[in-house]
Amino acid sequence: MLSLLYQEGPSTKGIFRRSGSAKTFKELKEKLDAGTEVDLARESIFVTASLFKDFLRNIPGSILSSQLCDKWISVLDQGNNEEKIKNIQRLVEHLPRANVVLLRYIFGVLHGIEMRSEENQMNAFNLAVCIAPSLLWPPVSSTPDIESEFIKKISSLVQFLIENCCRIFGDEITSLFGEI
Repeated sequence: MLSLLYQEGPSTKGIFRRSGSAKTFKELKEKLDAGTEVDLARESIFVTASLFKDFLRNIPGSILSSQLCDKWISVLDQGNNEEKIKNIQRLVEHLPRANVVLLRYIFGVLHGIEMRSEENQMNAFNLAVCIAPSLLWPPVSSTPDIESEFIKKISSLVQFLIENCCRIFGDEITSLFGEI
């Protein structure tokens, strides 16, 4: 999924914003959940993006770890950009290795898409609004007002992560998939 998103995402207007066919999504999700092999290259990239966001939403405790939720939410309130980056890097060190590897690939994809935002209309802000709710959620449910405020904060965090991903995760994230 990430490889397809890396290849097609940068040239796809509204990637992660538009959703693919609900019927196709449901059929593919059932096949994937059953362990059946599917050829996503034959499907709409919007379905692949929807499947990927669904995959992220189903990671127990979220990829950024709901246990660290308060720390993630408050990290942007601390110091200048250098301090924020260092604090984020410290938080990343508390994540399981598998999460960190996946995050590096995710932000490699998001960076590639953002670099061509004039073509795809998905700048860091737009990408963050679409993907942030799939990356982190609070450990307990809350009121709609609190949830709305949380989504704004996590979106700001994800926007910052996209804009600074090379400094946070290393410059090599831009070449994890090779050339487009």
